[in-house]
Amino acid sequence: LNPPATPEQIAAAEAAMGVRLPEDVCRAYLMHDGQDPEGVGLVEICEWLSLERMVQEWTVWNELLVNGSFNDIRSAGDDHAVRSDWWNPKWIPFTYDGSGNHYCIDLAPAEQGRSGQIITMWHDSAERDCVAANFAGFMDEVAARLESGDVAWSNEDESLVERIERGT
Repeated sequence: LNPPATPEQIAAAEAAMGVRLPEDVCRAYLMHDGQDPEGVGLVEICEWLSLERMVQEWTVWNELLVNGSFNDIRSAGDDHAVRSDWWNPKWIPFTYDGSGNHYCIDLAPAEQGRSGQIITMWHDSAERDCVAANFAGFMDEVAARLESGDVAWSNEDESLVERIERGT
C-alpha cells in the first residue's frame, strides 16, 4: 500500500474530475493513497488506484465520452440503481484490472440508487451493476474476504485468487 495522500492531493484530484469525493473515500485515501501499481492486485486482482492513477483512468474515459465514442451505445443490466450510460463523468474509477475494467464510485446514480454506491464498469460488457452501498462497505468486504481466507496467494498465478473448495 502507498503512504497516505494529503488533503491537498485529494482536493486536486476532486478538482481535476469536477467532483466531491464521499467522506469514506477521503478517509481511506488519507490512510493509503491506493497501492503500488506494480504490486499484487488488492481488490479481486485489481489495483487499488492512487489518486493520480484515478485521475488518469477517469481522464481516458472522459476523453472518449467527449469525443463521442459512446454516443450510440448504452449500458444494460437488471440494476435500476445504475444509469444506462456507457460511461458517465461522475463515475470515479478506483480499481483497475489492466484490461480497462473498473469498480467505480457512482456520484450520479439512477433514481433507485444512491450517491457513493460502488458499481462495475467493464469496458467490453454492457452490464453495470451496483455491488456495494458505499466505498467503506466495499472495502470492508474486501478485508473480510482476505481475513477469512476466501482469497489467498497463489504461487502459480503470482497473485491473490479466490480459494475454491473441492469436494471429495
